[in-house]
Amino acid sequence: MRYSEFGLTTLKEVPADAEIVSHKLMLRAGLIRRLASGLFTWMPLGLRVLRKVERVIREEMDRAGALELLMPAVQPAELWQESGRWEEYGPLLLRMHDRHEREFCFGPTHEEVITDIARRELRSYKQLPLNFYQVQTKFRDEIRPRFGVMRSREFIMKDAYSFDLDEDGMRGAYQKMHAAYTAIFERLGLKFRVVDADSGEIGGSRSQEFHVLADSGEDAIAYCDADNYASNIEMAATEAPAEKRPAPAQELKKIETPGARTIEALRKFIGISAEQTLKTLIVEGEEQPVALVLRGDHELNAIKAQKIPGVATPLTMADTETVRRVTGCEPGFAGPIGLEVPVYYDHATAVMADFVIGANEADMHYTGVNFGRDIGEPETVDLRNVVEGDPTPGGSGTLSIARGIEVGHIFQLGTKYSTALGASVLDGDGKDRTLQMGCYGIGVTRIVGAAIEQNHDDRGIIWPEPLTPFNVVLVPINLHRSETVRETAESLYAELQEQGLEVLLDDRDARPGVKFADAELIGIPHRLVISERNLANGEFEYQHRRDTESRNLKREEALNLLKEHAIN
Repeated sequence: MRYSEFGLTTLKEVPADAEIVSHKLMLRAGLIRRLASGLFTWMPLGLRVLRKVERVIREEMDRAGALELLMPAVQPAELWQESGRWEEYGPLLLRMHDRHEREFCFGPTHEEVITDIARRELRSYKQLPLNFYQVQTKFRDEIRPRFGVMRSREFIMKDAYSFDLDEDGMRGAYQKMHAAYTAIFERLGLKFRVVDADSGEIGGSRSQEFHVLADSGEDAIAYCDADNYASNIEMAATEAPAEKRPAPAQELKKIETPGARTIEALRKFIGISAEQTLKTLIVEGEEQPVALVLRGDHELNAIKAQKIPGVATPLTMADTETVRRVTGCEPGFAGPIGLEVPVYYDHATAVMADFVIGANEADMHYTGVNFGRDIGEPETVDLRNVVEGDPTPGGSGTLSIARGIEVGHIFQLGTKYSTALGASVLDGDGKDRTLQMGCYGIGVTRIVGAAIEQNHDDRGIIWPEPLTPFNVVLVPINLHRSETVRETAESLYAELQEQGLEVLLDDRDARPGVKFADAELIGIPHRLVISERNLANGEFEYQHRRDTESRNLKREEALNLLKEHAIN
């Protein structure tokens, strides 16, 4: 492709609304252009990358035996009402009416549609197992679209759905998709981890997320290589500490703590660490409010908390009036002593001694509090997010925390949708069997953003070889004033293309510095500079995008290097 014919426009300035690296670089490099909030046009350069992602996904899905189809993006409300998700999905669902006032939605996902296909098409166990997939546009009406393609309203997703006769078959299909996803991300050249996750709105008995590792990732991942363990921090379990609780060394005292409504303010006022405090959180319950008690430096895990008996789902913090009614004081001074509602303590609190808690009076706290003496022995549960250094569930290592960007999610759905929509087949004995389902999603457009978040520097994008829009960029110097440079550039351009390489020839009448800056911004892995000075020595100037220095190569050396490294 000739630069002059490609219609590529790069930007020097960072757009004001771009918040993260991938959003900034995708706009500056001309991969995308914003149409409206959360809506982007994929420009030719970006589309080349997107198509490469899609190609790898299709090849691995086909290799795993999945069958590609294409379902409608617009879905009738009746299907969602059958599954119970029409109201449950909430404002994320873009609802609409046709001219006959029939209700539809723009699909954010396709569980209902594929289950409808299954109940219409599948009759016998002999048709199983089956796995259908599609690559298609979705829409979720995010309240605040941000981060470019990472959290847009319209996006491209690969979703797949497996159908089996029994749970063993469903688990086998799940493992096959796990292997296919692993192969996809390995082929794309991305560093990633697979973590246990919450099934969220999709549902099911088990799910795992595939995360591209990046410092800017929204999700925290807990992992331990020694224990071969990885989990989304929301799902990483904590255990009751093995060590014994120290004996009390302080007397119980009630002290004034004016204005110390937060752990940080309390810590500074008394001169202690947050680890020596307990915080008491009042949350809404199914029948009455519930108190959750954690160490002051720990963070409540909402997913774990809402699984506690009696806690309302979704987890909701009690309002000021409820806190006042339960504790007798304003928020900020609550403590577990004397509460007449259910109280649950996090596991980590069980080994604490001489700690500080709220006194259920305005501007008052207790110090020197101890279990068994001043307050009953705690009933402990897993309430918090894990932190760096926590033991792994296997007990043979300690956890590290990394940031990740979720790009894939696989689910064991079981019969959640097949029961709701009546999808079943006859087994070998002629009995009706509800289909066992799995669901497998990959954020195609999100992969492009995640790859940039993981692979960039202050000069621009650094594409992994399998994702690059072009394998090599040719940068001729003084192309329009030197016959030798022009002929060499044209000859090399033709020869590289004949070898199957994707080549961008920068044939613009522009300064070398401009060409170099654009090549680095776009992130093409291999760059060959053609100049009269180097041609006089029979050489080209070569630089890989990850290198800081260039080197001169003879023509054959350069061609052999590109053949070896630049693979379509």
